[in-house]
This record gives sequence, C-alpha cells and structure tokens, in this order.
Amino acid sequence: MKYFFLYLMSAFFIFAGISHFTTPKMFVGIVPKFLPYPLELVHISGVCEILFAILLAIPTTRHIGAWLLILLLIAVFPANIQMAITFYQEHNPYLWVTILRLPLQFALIWWAWIYTKM
Repeated sequence: MKYFFLYLMSAFFIFAGISHFTTPKMFVGIVPKFLPYPLELVHISGVCEILFAILLAIPTTRHIGAWLLILLLIAVFPANIQMAITFYQEHNPYLWVTILRLPLQFALIWWAWIYTKM
C-alpha cells in the first residue's frame, strides 16, 4: 500500500507540473507581485514538479526527490498565500478553498517527508 501512495504522489506532481504549461495563466495570477518574470517562474516550477516527481518514483533517487519536493513546496508557499489574499481582495466566493489549501501544503510536505526515509 505504501507504494500505491508513493506513485500516487508522483503522478499528482507530474500532473500538477504539466498543468503549469497547459494552464499557465492560472499560475501566473498567484505568483507574488514582488517576484519578477512570473510566467518564467511558473514554467520553472512546473519543470521542477515533473522532474522531482520522477526522481521520487525511482528507488535510487527517491530520497533526493522527496527532499527536493519538500523544498519546492516551501518555496511555492508564498504563491498560496498570494492566492488567498487575491481571492479575499476580489471577494471571490471560493476564498474558503484557498484558505483550506494553506494547511494542505503542510500535509503535502509531511507526505513527501515520509519518502525521505525509503
């Protein structure tokens, strides 16, 4: 069962990384305003998600893939905060989703951390 969740996590991040290229506008909108080159940052984070997910799926690189995903999740956390702020300012009815997404980031970090020991 632990391998099911491992490969589920890997597939989740590959899909998320691909979505950075298929729907970049959504991601550009949540890049914090103080960061330059938002589209390029979206593409870079998408490549990282795909690459790190692949590393996670391979037994010999699983440890480093898990740690890299943890670092990536920490690095993109400001985008989740920016999304919540933007939704609040725009009175978006889905603000609650962005608020629930914040602790989800910590759950994803914990999930990746499990695989640092495999």
